[in-house]
Amino acid sequence: MAGTYAKADGWFKNVVPGKPDLASTDEYAIRATLNVEASETVRFVLRASTSLQNPYNYGIYAQPEAANRPGLGKREIASNIDAKRRARTYSVALTSTFDVSDTLTVTSTTAWDKGSLFFYEDTDGTAGELLEIPYNDRATQFAQDLRLTSDFGGPFDFILGGYFHREKVFNETTFEIGKDIDSDGVPGITADDCAVGLPLACLFRNRFDQLKKSYAIYSDVKYELTDSVTMRGGLRYTHDTGVQSGFRSDALGVDGTLIANLIPLSSLRYSQDNLSGKIGFDYKLAGGNLLYASVSRGYRAPSFNAQAFFDPSELSIAKPEQVTSYEVGAKTQFLDRKVTLNVAGFYYDYRNQQFINVDPVSAAQTLLNIPKSRIYGGEAELTIRASDRLTLHSGMGVLATKIQRGSVSGVNVAGNRLSNAPTFTFNATIDLTVFDGDMGKFSLHPDIAYQSSQFFEVLNVPRLRQSSYALVGGHIDWESADGRFNASIWGKNLTDKFYFTSRVDLLAGFGFDYNHIGNPRMYGVTVGAKF
Repeated sequence: MAGTYAKADGWFKNVVPGKPDLASTDEYAIRATLNVEASETVRFVLRASTSLQNPYNYGIYAQPEAANRPGLGKREIASNIDAKRRARTYSVALTSTFDVSDTLTVTSTTAWDKGSLFFYEDTDGTAGELLEIPYNDRATQFAQDLRLTSDFGGPFDFILGGYFHREKVFNETTFEIGKDIDSDGVPGITADDCAVGLPLACLFRNRFDQLKKSYAIYSDVKYELTDSVTMRGGLRYTHDTGVQSGFRSDALGVDGTLIANLIPLSSLRYSQDNLSGKIGFDYKLAGGNLLYASVSRGYRAPSFNAQAFFDPSELSIAKPEQVTSYEVGAKTQFLDRKVTLNVAGFYYDYRNQQFINVDPVSAAQTLLNIPKSRIYGGEAELTIRASDRLTLHSGMGVLATKIQRGSVSGVNVAGNRLSNAPTFTFNATIDLTVFDGDMGKFSLHPDIAYQSSQFFEVLNVPRLRQSSYALVGGHIDWESADGRFNASIWGKNLTDKFYFTSRVDLLAGFGFDYNHIGNPRMYGVTVGAKF
């Protein structure tokens, strides 16, 4: 049995009297695991879990400040919505293992998940009612994986498997635009206000059911060509189907009265087949170091646009994504294993990347494909065990992205950077044991994480660019000599850096940019006991 519970006040200060601070924490989760060894050749593992999140929702940082945030600090908001976010999950999984011989094992994994989500977003981030969106979702999933694994103890081994996945989703989303705008001179918002002031003082609500199924057969093989060279490869055939049914979008008065049907009842479907695979080679050097190279092709099934609201033409299916990946790397250790260095270089040929495009004038969201992009870069991880008391960990990444062909909202984005792709990242941690004796173990663990500038959208709007920044944190730990008790003083974002985690242009239609911001400085004390 395992469980966790967390509760914390919100850090996004709400200045509206009587309204709660946003971005709070209120959650718990429980998991139970049952292991059964029915015999020497038959084993079962049953897991069940449930979780609930019920905090006050995150807050939106709306810009420009002069129009949307007058007199507010960076982490202050004037929000009129106090509805809590509610996310509920349930899951059950059974893994059954059968040793059919000394060299062959059959493994079956059966999993079922169910979840629901509701939250009411104050999208404009103000006490007014310019743009607010409630989201309501329910989903269930079932997955079955069955595989045969060999362990011959020789140069050749394999995995053969079959997979099935079924996902059913219900979604309802509502755009609430200008609910506090009175268009007919009569106090109060009614259906007449929507009819006169369309789209102001209206609700735009869409809803649909979605069913996706995925069938696959796959293989993974390993063959030791020599004592130092191993070939690895595999193939996967996938058949995906999807049906989006009962899609409907309506314009409603704030009192729920139907004003106009914008997208009548409709359905979409797709059927897609794909063959993907991988081949690679490992080369063992003297001393256990490893060089490797691989070529693989990945695939993502088509997707439906869940954000169609105003016109049937918004109903669309995005093409499947495909990525061809080329990678080389090395895993090495030096100086009697005191230094570990792992490096990798990669090149991705990215076709038909799926993404949501937000129209800054209407806030309509369309699902698009970028026909062709390329990504290349490298990563390195270095660990130095300088002594029994001092260890240094660090990591670095360099990344270059470029859209080679594509357009968004009629704008040619060829040559632009992909979203959420900083060109340089770096992190470092120090583990220093100050003393270790009868009084216990006392250690220091400072850390830093840095990333260069990035865009959050493919139009690469300069004002929506997040400049480079670093986050500094760490923890000071104590553990008793017998290992039963421990305590830690910790801090995150100690310099209280203000930074954005996502940004969307809504300036033309609504007069603001829609932004999410990162957590502020946080610090605390943790204590623990083992029994």
